[in-house]
Amino acid sequence: MSASPIETKPSICRFCHASCAILVDIQDGKAIEVRGDRDNPIYGGFTCPKGRQLPQQHSHPDRLLYSMKRDGSGNHQPLASEQAMDEVAAKIQAIVQQHGPRSVAIYIGTYSGPYLASIPTAIGWLLSLGSRMIFTSSTIDQPGKSIANSIHGRWLAGSYVYDESDCWLGVGVNPLVSVSGGLSVDPGRTVREAKKRGQKLLVIDPRRTELARFADLFIQPKPGEDPTIIAALIHVVIGEGLYDQAFVDANTQGFTELATAVRSFSPDYAAKRADVSAQDLRMAARLYATANKAGAVAGTGPNMAGRGNLTEYLILCLSSLCGHWRRAGEAVANPGVMLPGAIPVAQAESPRKAWGYGEKLRVRDFTGAACGLPTSALADEILQEGDGQIRALICLGSNPIAAWPDQLKTIEAMKKLDLLVCLDIKMAATAKLADYVIAPKLSLEVPGASTQIETLEQTYVSMGYAQAYGQYSPALVDPPSDSDLIEEWEFFYGLGQRMGQQITLYPINAETGMQREPRKPIKLDMVDKPDSDEVLELLHRGSRIPLEHVKRHAHGAVFSQPEIEAAPKQQGWEGYLDLANKFMLDELHEVSGEPITRAIDTPFPFRLISRRLPNVYNSSGRDLHKLMFKHRYNPAFMHPDDMNAYGLSNGEVIRISSDHASIFGIVEEEEGLREGVISMAHCFGDVPQQDQKVHTIGSNTGRLIPVDRNYDPYSGIPRMSALPVRIERASITPED
Repeated sequence: MSASPIETKPSICRFCHASCAILVDIQDGKAIEVRGDRDNPIYGGFTCPKGRQLPQQHSHPDRLLYSMKRDGSGNHQPLASEQAMDEVAAKIQAIVQQHGPRSVAIYIGTYSGPYLASIPTAIGWLLSLGSRMIFTSSTIDQPGKSIANSIHGRWLAGSYVYDESDCWLGVGVNPLVSVSGGLSVDPGRTVREAKKRGQKLLVIDPRRTELARFADLFIQPKPGEDPTIIAALIHVVIGEGLYDQAFVDANTQGFTELATAVRSFSPDYAAKRADVSAQDLRMAARLYATANKAGAVAGTGPNMAGRGNLTEYLILCLSSLCGHWRRAGEAVANPGVMLPGAIPVAQAESPRKAWGYGEKLRVRDFTGAACGLPTSALADEILQEGDGQIRALICLGSNPIAAWPDQLKTIEAMKKLDLLVCLDIKMAATAKLADYVIAPKLSLEVPGASTQIETLEQTYVSMGYAQAYGQYSPALVDPPSDSDLIEEWEFFYGLGQRMGQQITLYPINAETGMQREPRKPIKLDMVDKPDSDEVLELLHRGSRIPLEHVKRHAHGAVFSQPEIEAAPKQQGWEGYLDLANKFMLDELHEVSGEPITRAIDTPFPFRLISRRLPNVYNSSGRDLHKLMFKHRYNPAFMHPDDMNAYGLSNGEVIRISSDHASIFGIVEEEEGLREGVISMAHCFGDVPQQDQKVHTIGSNTGRLIPVDRNYDPYSGIPRMSALPVRIERASITPED
């Protein structure tokens, strides 16, 4: 039989969070090729290598086509999804009856984000159960953003975005690889266009990243010195009178206290401590302060390197000193598409409580925080016996054994659980230990919308779309004919039905970004199950542009009219932005009291820093041949001079040791690194028994990181980057 004609349909890539517009070639009901959609008004044909491998992801031989149940011998056997939900619901009910709702928790990873109904339904189900034990990747990635936004306060007219800024400061961000950091739409083109119009780009990073190659000023400090550098920039801005005094007087509190706190952070002091040029620090401060419109974003590395709250807080203080917030009369970048309509006002919303509320954990005195419950405490909450012990865990879009710090403790915790359920497309490291693995549909098999990037403005400053853009995609292909797959939200809905629950979907509470019209919680019909499109309609109820209108534009559209301008400050308004949070200034004082040392003079002369690799999304993509054509591991990148000093060549295996554990790494030279730095991607590797396969699965950097030392007291994140390590040559024979 001859093949049917190829049909091409527009869609949205959901390999990662970037929501790139794509064209999908479909033949005989299967996706055979993906490319960028040149008819899309903002992406203009851009897509990354990961997105172009969607057909291979859908048809991969290791993809789970049935849910799996672990038998008595530890092996997994196929199980019908309906039966899986029956059994999981019954087991959870039994656990709750004996130990209470708090004994059940969920962990939500980054891979669930592109599936818009997954997270709201999962959270709604758990809250209906009576548990608040919700853990997410936010507390082991960039928790400092949420903490800082809370204690600094929110500007209700919003921030400037990259596309409109005259100056941009990137601290440990590399959007040309991560497709984030404020440049989520074809970041390479966006940077080049900004340079053409004269934007000044400032980059601070221990490695000369792809973004740094475009920088007007590149500062390459010792890892972990981000608070020192930002404090020095503030020192210059205040000392040289470059701050916006009118804005500061009208909208902030704590200027005098901040000025006192940064007095000792002169450019000369910071330069000596961070091993950078004092003149470069002065130039960076002047460029940022004197710009008409500017923005600043820090990335995962600075948040993981210790004192991430302080770094993010000082960046917000720097922007507020310079008045780099949208002013009255200025049009907002995105009046809203999937988000409610903007009602921006050029005034401050005062700080709110950032920690010390909600659920109290049993370990390390943690409580609820603006970033959520500390994921770094979850393994201990499972392992520690007694009342309140977590006994059942559902992992959504996540792979804790690959992603969490202290991998060995994580493995012990996964084995300790009475019930471990993973929703995963393959038998990943955590899924191999699960009692049940629920096999979900993939992106081209479900409807979706470009909502995820737009909602970033509600959590992260200077992020989100730079225009009022939106796109919807229907499901384009059916799941394989011999499969039994469900959507992630359907799993939680199925549990709710079986357990007699009412699931309510809750909108995001904006922490940053401009003020928008409010949304109300939505109760799902628990008798007549809605279909996926109906759930999307419910989730977008109250959007400025109704979803049905967005659907009329198959290739996406910009809905910018009418233009919305920020209103002036209300008379008598008393809200303020706080420049002198006591906890942050106390922490800055601690920094100033630290001795200036050289890593080379310690037993751990290297600093291991985190990075992104272009062809993977955390632990996703490592099994797709065309993405990992060069190697399937995460190289241990080193400066050539460091390699020469140890007599190392590309491809040699080394043992990397912290004061907690050791892993193997495969050396690869990178001239753009600082000397004394090792740079590796996280979320690679497997359990220790698989370490000999370092050439095919890589190494898990999380194993090097203890969770009960050098941790943040509010978010719980331990030091996961700028980690002191030592190296020695190792000998491993590559495995096929």
